Amino acid sequence: MAKTHTLQAKLALMNFLEFGVWGAYLISLGNYLFRIGLETQIGWFYTVQGIVSLFMPAIIGILADRWIQAQKMLSLCHILAGCFMAAAGIYCLTSSQVEFGPLFTLYTLSVAFFMPTIGLANSVAFNALSRAGLDTIKHFPPIRVFGTIGFICSMLFVNFTQFQTNAWQLITSATLSFVLAIYALTMPACPVKKGQKKSSISETFGLNAFKLFKQKRMAIFFIFSMLLGVSLQITNSYGNTFITSFENIAEFADTWGAHNANALISLSQVSETLCILLIPFCLKRFGIKGVMLISMFAWVLRFGFFGIGDTGSGLWLLIVSCIVYGVAFDFFNVSGGLYVDKVTTPDMRSSAQGLFMMMTNGIGATVGTLCAQAVVNHYVFSQTTPEAQHAGWVTSWLIFAAYALIVGVLFMLIFHDDKKEAAPSPQLEREVIDNVNSGADGMVNE
Repeated sequence: MAKTHTLQAKLALMNFLEFGVWGAYLISLGNYLFRIGLETQIGWFYTVQGIVSLFMPAIIGILADRWIQAQKMLSLCHILAGCFMAAAGIYCLTSSQVEFGPLFTLYTLSVAFFMPTIGLANSVAFNALSRAGLDTIKHFPPIRVFGTIGFICSMLFVNFTQFQTNAWQLITSATLSFVLAIYALTMPACPVKKGQKKSSISETFGLNAFKLFKQKRMAIFFIFSMLLGVSLQITNSYGNTFITSFENIAEFADTWGAHNANALISLSQVSETLCILLIPFCLKRFGIKGVMLISMFAWVLRFGFFGIGDTGSGLWLLIVSCIVYGVAFDFFNVSGGLYVDKVTTPDMRSSAQGLFMMMTNGIGATVGTLCAQAVVNHYVFSQTTPEAQHAGWVTSWLIFAAYALIVGVLFMLIFHDDKKEAAPSPQLEREVIDNVNSGADGMVNE
């Protein structure tokens, strides 16, 4: 029993560090980019995460399956990700004028090696639990929660050190990567599958799942998943920059919220963790269509409350927006994953999950971030006074809210489902929640 608890504690710390690496910069990077004059390029730094996620996890996963043990690959990826992130941080700290090209290149290389580590960390944990004779469905979720806690702790650390306003957030992320690179080597060895029959390229990358588009209902579902995925990275990209901008307005210059954007936004991750518990009940009660609609209209409130809130008397609106985020994010990502797993055949479920993630966190989030960048650049960063920029922020958030509302209304009119067919079993709920969470945190998220 003592060995079991020790193993769980080790895996919990691994997850804590894994998502701590991400939380150090994901929410606050836009704030720093704004301060160094790269505000019009913020969207590209968040877009590239979706782009590399389309192929890097698959490539690294193949290497880990066939040639390099997963715990060693996890260590190697974090060494490379940490080196490139540290180089980005050092470049920013030592340059009199930070240029987009060098910073974006180093950042992209770091992210390219970090994104696959989310899946690798899961593989290492599943292997360790299985070797210890433990039920992954029962024992992994409590371990995975420490990933979200690590993300939140990193956010709060860079907030209260005020690293959220400078390049030390990148150094913080790199430091955690190096720590995890060493720590990963203490994990139980994972097997490789050198002797297995080679799969076709389409099977390896999950392209067979595109056959699902031949089914009208699934085609509609995936298209709307992509349309809703547009919303996923908008507040990650611009939420911190928006809230911090209140310090430039005299009325709000001394308010707590204006100087602690990361701490305020961390409520979103807390809400996200808690809202997962509501999903099984809501799926059985409302079906996938009802739950997805709840998510879509929650995005309307998420953006709308940002638009009408402030860090003064309107702080409560920003707080409600952060609480609503849990419903907006989880009810879409987790419930969507459950639905895909329920209505597809066993031989295609993994590929279908990959397609769902590609449509949402890949294509949808990429398109959404670029569109959001165009909107914010036009209405906010083209303005020359803090008051005019604030008015631009209000307009931008309301545009995003209107978009989410239109998508929700169209989904309500076009998509039809069978509540009984879409209701998953309790075991399946746990399995898919684990799988979806592995790729959806703050991207997604958390």
